[in-house]
Amino acid sequence: MKSLKTTEQFNDTIHNGQPVIVKFQAGWCPDCTRMDMFIDPIIEQYGNYQWFDVNRDELPEIAEQYEVMGIPSLLIFKDGVKQAHLHSANAKTPASVIHFLEEQEA
Repeated sequence: MKSLKTTEQFNDTIHNGQPVIVKFQAGWCPDCTRMDMFIDPIIEQYGNYQWFDVNRDELPEIAEQYEVMGIPSLLIFKDGVKQAHLHSANAKTPASVIHFLEEQEA
């Protein structure tokens, strides 16, 4: 998962015409570390998305703009528009992440 470090990188990425998932996280977050332990097979399974990572503490204005109140959160973008948001409370298990992604494809 490629990290987005600047607002410009973030904006270019979400406007690239491809469906994009951005994981908002922070290094100090235990639930983010837990997600890192199970996310790779999910990324492979859902390769129709481009996957990116944003450290919420490095780009707080982006987190605020897209209403990321807790981490980890997964946001799906298409053509610069937020399509879906898996909030941190619902992003704690592989099953909950897969369920969220399946709902987007239904």
